[in-house]
Amino acid sequence: MNAALVIVDVQEMLVPLVWRGAELADRIAGLAREARRNHVPVIALQQIGPSGTEFDPDSPGTRLDSRLGLAAEDVVIQKTATDAFFGTHLAALLAERELDTIVLTGIATDYCVDATARSALSHGVDVVLVGDGHAPVAEGDPEAGLTAEQIIGRHNRILAAARHPGGELTVRAAAEIVW
Repeated sequence: MNAALVIVDVQEMLVPLVWRGAELADRIAGLAREARRNHVPVIALQQIGPSGTEFDPDSPGTRLDSRLGLAAEDVVIQKTATDAFFGTHLAALLAERELDTIVLTGIATDYCVDATARSALSHGVDVVLVGDGHAPVAEGDPEAGLTAEQIIGRHNRILAAARHPGGELTVRAAAEIVW
């Protein structure tokens, strides 16, 4: 396994909106420190949108959370879609560095984390989803009757059971990630 840590949208405006956001950001920051210590590439994804929108690239809220402690060797990729592979150089970067696996973590479970996991598999990249390293909005999905914890559990089960041509997905707790 030749892996990279891929951090999805841990941005200043999003961390306070997700379930246990500060705790999540701290857990992800720990994973990033450990990855760097073991010379594992860290790739941070940043959701942006058109000027004047909530994801305006010049808006302070779109900045990546300072707890990540981004280092000079880390790669930041701006994206405009839930799927981090769409319209970005993520696939080319992974191929160029001969990375066949991503350890995936971030915000939000049922949007960008889900879309990026599925796309990685379709791109032939294996995924280790950090089961306690992603979160949906704090209130969950009241219309569907799901709490945030239920959304996390559901996505961990669904993604682990999904079959895609190319890659495989496993779910591991942050404490089980060994570089």
